[in-house]
Amino acid sequence: MYAIYAWMRHADDLIDEQGDRDAASALLDEFAEHTRASLTGSVPCDLPMWKAFTETVSRWSLDPAPFGMMIDGQQADLEGQPIRTPDELLQYCRQVASSVGLICIQIWGATGDLARDLAIERGIAFQLTNILRDLREDLEMGRCYLPSEQLKSAGISTDDLLSWLHADRCESLVRGWIDIAHEAYGRSAPLDEMIDVECRPTLWAMTSIYRSLLDRIDRDPSRIARGPRIRLGAAHKTSIALRARWMARGG
Repeated sequence: MYAIYAWMRHADDLIDEQGDRDAASALLDEFAEHTRASLTGSVPCDLPMWKAFTETVSRWSLDPAPFGMMIDGQQADLEGQPIRTPDELLQYCRQVASSVGLICIQIWGATGDLARDLAIERGIAFQLTNILRDLREDLEMGRCYLPSEQLKSAGISTDDLLSWLHADRCESLVRGWIDIAHEAYGRSAPLDEMIDVECRPTLWAMTSIYRSLLDRIDRDPSRIARGPRIRLGAAHKTSIALRARWMARGG
């Protein structure tokens, strides 16, 4: 899991930390080439991450498709492709988050079409939570993940959203996506019982953190635009960690 996380983190950082689009595009192309080499069992370079990644995908016979999904999502972010419709937003969520779930469940012991479908749903729930929480930061960088057709239909602009002008319209739009995320968490609940017992505390902790963030957004949607950034307090996160450890010990 550390090797998979390192790959995911590197893919994300290539886009987030590069100020020059051409440079980032070249790095993403190289990253995609290295990934393809690793997936065929060939270590692409001497960096420890790639050695660990190549061994991991070989040991677990990981499906190459979700890795390609992630790279496609990063490419879409790099190109700044506008999200016009709800379907396009859900597809983006599948690319950058459901892909992670599809990889993880292969290591966590869940197989079959139902497990795949549930992992896709959980990824959508996680990514929608991220998108809502980071709304202000993304808008300030000129990126809006909420569908432009919905904003137009609601009669609001991205500037209106950022300033929370026409509060009732902004809240109605955001609450629609809060509800979709809640529904995705609910539909994906059976996944927790489908993975290996020793892996369940990890998934439970991740889900508890993200779902708690969504609950806080739900209590006051305007905070995602007005701030401060929604976070979990240290006591809340510690309680989740302690319960996950208790679960791991057979609780």
